Amino acid sequence: MELTDKIAQAFRMDDDAWRRHANPWSVWTRFAAIPLMLLAIWSRTWIGWWCLLPIAAVVLWLFVNPSIFPPVEPRSWAARGIYGERAWVKNKSLVPPDHRQVLRVLVALGLAGFGLVAWGLVWLEPWPTIFGATIVVMAQLWRIDRFGRLWERAGQGHG
Repeated sequence: MELTDKIAQAFRMDDDAWRRHANPWSVWTRFAAIPLMLLAIWSRTWIGWWCLLPIAAVVLWLFVNPSIFPPVEPRSWAARGIYGERAWVKNKSLVPPDHRQVLRVLVALGLAGFGLVAWGLVWLEPWPTIFGATIVVMAQLWRIDRFGRLWERAGQGHG
């Protein structure tokens, strides 16, 4: 079983959950959770161990988010991206070589951004935290866009 399959299982991502997760409200509120998580972790300097409460709240939100919004069809940009991701999770062979190459680059960018975020949060440095989070968000937006193109090009009917 691949990592993507394990993640989908951990988040209880059946077909209905994917359709719910494709709701733009799900997509954009997950993005909104990024600065909230950064603030929750950074808050350790102000509230000490109590920072675990807002961290837990964000983690809980990220866990329940994919399943609480009403299901949608792939009409919006965000929904097409999630439907494309679902098609990719179900059948990796749907991803053409050019998409695979871009996805590898985006994973590398996301990991680099995450590394900067971790550095910034450990040492309480604003610039790597903000710059790293920006890289993570941009890589994820680009990834959603690529999956949306995949959906338009090859994934329709496979979600």
